[in-house]
Amino acid sequence: MGEMEVTGDLEVFTLVAEAGSFSAAGRRLGLAPSSVARIVDRIEARLGVRLLLRSTRLLTITPEGTAYLSAARRILADLRETEQMISDRSSPRGRLRVTTSIQYGRLSLVPLLGEFIRRYPGIVLDVNLTDTIVNIAAGQADVGIRFGPVTDGALTARKLGETRKVIVASPEYLARRGRPQVPEDLHDHDCLGFNFKRAAPTWPFRKDGRDYPLAIKGSVEANNGETLGQLAAEGVGITRVGTQTVENAIRSGELVPLLEEFNPGEVEEIHAVFVGGAHMPVRVRCFVDYLVEKSHLLGTGRAVRPEPAVQMPDV
Repeated sequence: MGEMEVTGDLEVFTLVAEAGSFSAAGRRLGLAPSSVARIVDRIEARLGVRLLLRSTRLLTITPEGTAYLSAARRILADLRETEQMISDRSSPRGRLRVTTSIQYGRLSLVPLLGEFIRRYPGIVLDVNLTDTIVNIAAGQADVGIRFGPVTDGALTARKLGETRKVIVASPEYLARRGRPQVPEDLHDHDCLGFNFKRAAPTWPFRKDGRDYPLAIKGSVEANNGETLGQLAAEGVGITRVGTQTVENAIRSGELVPLLEEFNPGEVEEIHAVFVGGAHMPVRVRCFVDYLVEKSHLLGTGRAVRPEPAVQMPDV
Protein backbone atom coordinates (compact mmCIF):
# COMPACT_ATOMS: atom_id res chain seq x y z
CA MET A 1 0.00 0.00 0.00
CA GLY A 2 1.30 3.46 -0.92
CA GLU A 3 1.97 6.19 1.60
CA MET A 4 -0.67 8.43 0.04
CA GLU A 5 -3.32 5.70 0.50
CA VAL A 6 -2.33 5.28 4.16
CA THR A 7 -2.67 9.04 4.69
CA GLY A 8 -6.08 8.98 3.06
CA ASP A 9 -7.13 6.09 5.32
CA LEU A 10 -6.08 8.10 8.38
CA GLU A 11 -8.19 11.05 7.27
CA VAL A 12 -11.22 8.84 6.61
CA PHE A 13 -10.97 7.02 9.94
CA THR A 14 -10.55 10.29 11.82
CA LEU A 15 -13.69 11.74 10.22
CA VAL A 16 -15.69 8.59 10.91
CA ALA A 17 -14.64 8.56 14.57
CA GLU A 18 -15.42 12.25 14.99
CA ALA A 19 -18.72 12.17 13.07
CA GLY A 20 -19.95 8.95 14.70
CA SER A 21 -21.31 7.37 11.51
CA PHE A 22 -20.30 6.29 8.03
CA SER A 23 -23.01 8.41 6.42
CA ALA A 24 -22.00 11.63 8.19
CA ALA A 25 -18.35 11.08 7.31
CA GLY A 26 -19.35 10.22 3.74
CA ARG A 27 -21.20 13.51 3.36
CA ARG A 28 -18.11 15.45 4.44
CA LEU A 29 -15.88 13.41 2.13
CA GLY A 30 -18.25 13.26 -0.83
CA LEU A 31 -18.29 9.43 -0.65
CA ALA A 32 -21.04 6.88 -0.31
CA PRO A 33 -21.38 5.37 3.21
CA SER A 34 -20.51 1.95 1.77
CA SER A 35 -17.23 3.30 0.38
CA VAL A 36 -16.36 4.78 3.75
CA ALA A 37 -17.15 1.48 5.46
CA ARG A 38 -14.89 -0.42 3.05
CA ILE A 39 -11.99 1.89 3.86
CA VAL A 40 -12.45 1.26 7.60
CA ASP A 41 -12.67 -2.46 6.93
CA ARG A 42 -9.42 -2.26 5.01
CA ILE A 43 -7.67 -0.51 7.91
CA GLU A 44 -8.93 -3.14 10.39
CA ALA A 45 -7.88 -5.97 8.10
CA ARG A 46 -4.40 -4.50 7.78
CA LEU A 47 -4.07 -4.10 11.55
CA GLY A 48 -5.84 -7.34 12.49
CA VAL A 49 -7.98 -5.65 15.17
CA ARG A 50 -11.37 -4.02 15.51
CA LEU A 51 -11.26 -0.25 15.68
CA LEU A 52 -14.99 0.38 15.58
CA LEU A 53 -17.95 -1.69 16.83
CA ARG A 54 -20.93 -1.32 14.52
CA SER A 55 -24.61 -1.48 15.41
CA THR A 56 -27.67 -0.43 13.47
CA ARG A 57 -27.75 2.95 15.17
CA LEU A 58 -24.23 3.90 16.23
CA LEU A 59 -20.53 3.23 16.07
CA THR A 60 -18.50 2.61 19.21
CA ILE A 61 -14.76 3.10 19.20
CA THR A 62 -12.67 0.35 20.80
CA PRO A 63 -9.60 0.95 22.98
CA GLU A 64 -7.45 0.05 19.95
CA GLY A 65 -9.50 2.49 17.89
CA THR A 66 -8.91 5.24 20.46
CA ALA A 67 -5.16 4.68 20.30
CA TYR A 68 -5.26 4.63 16.50
CA LEU A 69 -7.34 7.84 16.43
CA SER A 70 -4.85 9.63 18.67
CA ALA A 71 -1.94 8.58 16.45
CA ALA A 72 -3.85 9.49 13.28
CA ARG A 73 -4.59 12.99 14.57
CA ARG A 74 -0.96 13.51 15.52
CA ILE A 75 0.35 12.29 12.15
CA LEU A 76 -2.10 14.42 10.18
CA ALA A 77 -1.30 17.50 12.29
CA ASP A 78 2.44 16.99 11.74
CA LEU A 79 1.85 16.59 8.02
CA ARG A 80 -0.20 19.79 7.82
CA GLU A 81 2.41 21.69 9.82
CA THR A 82 5.20 20.44 7.55
CA GLU A 83 3.28 21.35 4.42
CA GLN A 84 2.59 24.81 5.81
CA MET A 85 6.23 25.29 6.71
CA ILE A 86 7.37 24.27 3.22
CA SER A 87 4.77 26.53 1.66
CA ASP A 88 5.77 29.45 3.89
CA ARG A 89 9.44 29.02 2.97
CA SER A 90 8.61 29.69 -0.67
CA SER A 91 6.18 32.49 0.17
CA PRO A 92 6.48 33.62 3.81
CA ARG A 93 3.82 36.00 4.99
CA GLY A 94 2.60 37.88 8.01
CA ARG A 95 3.61 40.97 10.01
CA LEU A 96 7.31 41.30 10.89
CA ARG A 97 8.23 43.83 13.58
CA VAL A 98 11.79 45.16 13.22
CA THR A 99 13.54 47.67 15.46
CA THR A 100 16.90 49.41 15.63
CA SER A 101 18.31 52.82 16.52
CA ILE A 102 17.19 55.89 14.58
CA GLN A 103 20.66 56.61 13.24
CA TYR A 104 21.46 53.08 12.15
CA GLY A 105 18.01 52.58 10.71
CA ARG A 106 18.22 55.71 8.58
CA LEU A 107 21.78 55.22 7.38
CA SER A 108 22.06 51.45 6.98
CA LEU A 109 18.85 49.43 7.42
CA VAL A 110 16.13 51.39 5.62
CA PRO A 111 18.06 51.58 2.29
CA LEU A 112 18.03 47.75 2.21
CA LEU A 113 14.35 47.19 2.90
CA GLY A 114 13.05 47.84 -0.61
CA GLU A 115 14.73 44.75 -2.03
CA PHE A 116 13.50 42.62 0.87
CA ILE A 117 9.90 43.77 0.33
CA ARG A 118 10.10 42.99 -3.37
CA ARG A 119 11.58 39.58 -2.61
CA TYR A 120 8.92 38.68 0.00
CA PRO A 121 5.71 40.52 -0.94
CA GLY A 122 3.68 38.48 1.54
CA ILE A 123 5.51 39.98 4.53
CA VAL A 124 4.28 43.23 6.07
CA LEU A 125 7.23 45.10 7.59
CA ASP A 126 6.53 47.03 10.77
CA VAL A 127 9.67 49.16 11.29
CA ASN A 128 10.30 50.96 14.57
CA LEU A 129 13.34 53.27 14.66
CA THR A 130 13.93 54.30 18.24
CA ASP A 131 16.82 54.94 20.60
CA THR A 132 14.79 53.39 23.41
CA ILE A 133 15.63 49.74 24.13
CA VAL A 134 12.81 47.49 22.88
CA ASN A 135 12.28 44.25 24.83
CA ILE A 136 12.37 41.60 22.12
CA ALA A 137 12.28 38.69 24.57
CA ALA A 138 8.98 40.07 25.91
CA GLY A 139 7.48 40.13 22.42
CA GLN A 140 7.70 43.87 21.71
CA ALA A 141 9.43 43.17 18.37
CA ASP A 142 10.46 40.17 16.28
CA VAL A 143 13.98 41.25 15.23
CA GLY A 144 16.27 43.94 16.59
CA ILE A 145 19.66 45.17 15.42
CA ARG A 146 21.93 45.91 18.36
CA PHE A 147 25.43 47.26 18.86
CA GLY A 148 27.85 45.82 21.38
CA PRO A 149 27.63 42.61 23.40
CA VAL A 150 24.27 40.83 23.60
CA THR A 151 23.74 39.64 27.15
CA ASP A 152 20.09 38.59 27.17
CA GLY A 153 20.10 34.79 27.49
CA ALA A 154 16.57 34.57 26.05
CA LEU A 155 17.73 35.87 22.66
CA THR A 156 19.58 34.33 19.74
CA ALA A 157 22.13 36.51 17.91
CA ARG A 158 23.54 36.55 14.38
CA LYS A 159 26.56 38.73 13.72
CA LEU A 160 26.01 41.20 10.89
CA GLY A 161 29.24 43.16 11.05
CA GLU A 162 31.29 45.43 13.23
CA THR A 163 32.29 49.05 13.46
CA ARG A 164 35.39 50.57 15.02
CA LYS A 165 35.49 53.89 16.82
CA VAL A 166 37.18 56.91 15.32
CA ILE A 167 37.88 60.44 16.61
CA VAL A 168 37.01 63.14 14.08
CA ALA A 169 36.75 66.89 13.64
CA SER A 170 36.12 69.24 10.73
CA PRO A 171 39.00 71.00 8.91
CA GLU A 172 37.39 74.32 9.88
CA TYR A 173 37.47 73.43 13.60
CA LEU A 174 41.08 72.26 13.39
CA ALA A 175 42.10 75.45 11.59
CA ARG A 176 40.49 77.48 14.35
CA ARG A 177 41.50 75.47 17.42
CA GLY A 178 44.55 73.52 16.30
CA ARG A 179 45.07 69.83 15.67
CA PRO A 180 45.67 67.60 18.75
CA GLN A 181 48.94 65.68 18.43
CA VAL A 182 48.64 63.49 21.54
CA PRO A 183 45.55 62.45 23.53
CA GLU A 184 46.29 64.87 26.36
CA ASP A 185 45.85 67.78 23.92
CA LEU A 186 42.10 67.03 24.02
CA HIS A 187 41.93 68.77 27.40
CA ASP A 188 42.15 72.02 25.44
CA HIS A 189 39.33 71.08 23.05
CA ASP A 190 35.55 70.85 22.99
CA CYS A 191 34.85 67.08 22.99
CA LEU A 192 31.31 66.05 22.04
CA GLY A 193 30.11 62.91 23.83
CA PHE A 194 27.15 60.64 24.45
CA ASN A 195 24.57 61.24 27.15
CA PHE A 196 23.76 57.57 27.83
CA LYS A 197 23.89 56.57 31.47
CA ARG A 198 26.21 53.74 30.50
CA ALA A 199 28.51 56.07 28.50
CA ALA A 200 31.76 56.69 30.36
CA PRO A 201 33.02 60.32 30.39
CA THR A 202 36.33 59.04 29.04
CA TRP A 203 37.79 58.02 25.69
CA PRO A 204 40.15 55.02 25.51
CA PHE A 205 43.64 55.32 24.06
CA ARG A 206 46.72 53.13 23.68
CA LYS A 207 50.12 54.71 24.29
CA ASP A 208 53.48 53.01 24.68
CA GLY A 209 51.75 49.62 24.63
CA ARG A 210 49.42 50.56 27.46
CA ASP A 211 45.66 51.18 27.37
CA TYR A 212 44.44 54.13 29.36
CA PRO A 213 41.24 56.24 29.53
CA LEU A 214 41.30 60.00 29.14
CA ALA A 215 38.58 62.15 30.69
CA ILE A 216 36.91 64.44 28.17
CA LYS A 217 34.55 67.39 28.44
CA GLY A 218 32.60 69.50 26.02
CA SER A 219 29.60 71.70 25.34
CA VAL A 220 27.30 69.10 23.76
CA GLU A 221 26.10 65.58 24.57
CA ALA A 222 23.69 63.57 22.43
CA ASN A 223 22.09 60.14 22.33
CA ASN A 224 23.26 59.14 18.85
CA GLY A 225 26.40 59.24 16.77
CA GLU A 226 24.73 60.80 13.75
CA THR A 227 23.97 63.97 15.70
CA LEU A 228 27.51 64.11 17.10
CA GLY A 229 29.00 63.56 13.65
CA GLN A 230 26.87 66.35 12.15
CA LEU A 231 27.86 68.73 14.94
CA ALA A 232 31.51 67.89 14.42
CA ALA A 233 31.12 68.52 10.68
CA GLU A 234 29.64 71.93 11.57
CA GLY A 235 32.81 72.79 13.47
CA VAL A 236 31.31 72.56 16.97
CA GLY A 237 33.98 70.24 18.34
CA ILE A 238 35.73 66.87 18.27
CA THR A 239 33.78 63.64 18.68
CA ARG A 240 34.34 59.90 18.88
CA VAL A 241 31.79 57.73 17.04
CA GLY A 242 31.49 54.54 15.01
CA THR A 243 33.08 54.67 11.58
CA GLN A 244 29.86 53.60 9.85
CA THR A 245 28.31 56.84 11.09
CA VAL A 246 30.90 59.18 9.58
CA GLU A 247 32.60 57.21 6.79
CA ASN A 248 30.88 59.26 4.06
CA ALA A 249 31.86 62.53 5.75
CA ILE A 250 35.46 61.32 6.06
CA ARG A 251 35.47 60.29 2.41
CA SER A 252 34.18 63.71 1.33
CA GLY A 253 36.63 65.59 3.54
CA GLU A 254 33.97 67.10 5.82
CA LEU A 255 35.58 65.28 8.74
CA VAL A 256 39.20 64.33 9.44
CA PRO A 257 40.28 61.34 11.60
CA LEU A 258 42.47 62.31 14.55
CA LEU A 259 44.95 60.54 16.85
CA GLU A 260 44.76 57.28 14.88
CA GLU A 261 48.20 56.22 16.11
CA PHE A 262 46.70 56.14 19.63
CA ASN A 263 43.48 54.38 18.62
CA PRO A 264 43.21 51.13 20.62
CA GLY A 265 41.19 49.57 17.81
CA GLU A 266 38.05 49.11 19.88
CA VAL A 267 35.45 47.29 17.79
CA GLU A 268 31.71 47.23 18.41
CA GLU A 269 29.93 44.21 16.96
CA ILE A 270 26.55 44.50 15.24
CA HIS A 271 24.02 41.70 15.79
CA ALA A 272 20.54 40.79 14.69
CA VAL A 273 18.79 39.51 17.81
CA PHE A 274 15.56 37.52 17.99
CA VAL A 275 13.83 34.73 19.85
CA GLY A 276 15.07 31.56 18.16
CA GLY A 277 14.11 27.94 18.56
CA ALA A 278 12.13 25.35 16.64
CA HIS A 279 9.00 27.50 16.48
CA MET A 280 10.66 30.64 15.12
CA PRO A 281 8.41 32.02 12.34
CA VAL A 282 9.74 31.53 8.84
CA ARG A 283 9.37 35.26 8.14
CA VAL A 284 11.84 35.97 10.96
CA ARG A 285 14.34 33.46 9.60
CA CYS A 286 14.02 34.92 6.09
CA PHE A 287 14.66 38.45 7.36
CA VAL A 288 17.68 37.50 9.46
CA ASP A 289 19.14 35.49 6.57
CA TYR A 290 18.63 38.54 4.33
CA LEU A 291 20.47 40.77 6.79
CA VAL A 292 23.39 38.32 6.89
CA GLU A 293 23.39 38.27 3.08
CA LYS A 294 23.67 42.08 3.09
CA SER A 295 26.13 42.21 5.98
CA HIS A 296 28.78 43.92 3.86
CA LEU A 297 26.45 46.93 3.75
CA LEU A 298 25.51 46.87 7.42
CA GLY A 299 28.91 47.27 9.09
CA THR A 300 31.90 49.33 8.09
CA GLY A 301 31.67 48.50 4.42
CA ARG A 302 33.70 45.35 5.03
CA ALA A 303 32.00 42.00 4.48
CA VAL A 304 31.90 39.56 7.36
CA ARG A 305 31.68 35.83 7.02
CA PRO A 306 28.10 34.80 7.88
CA GLU A 307 28.08 33.06 11.23
CA PRO A 308 25.61 30.52 12.62
CA ALA A 309 23.02 31.61 15.14
CA VAL A 310 24.45 31.73 18.64
CA GLN A 311 22.35 31.39 21.78
CA MET A 312 23.64 34.08 24.09
CA PRO A 313 24.62 32.94 27.61
CA ASP A 314 22.96 34.26 30.73
CA VAL A 315 24.97 36.90 32.54
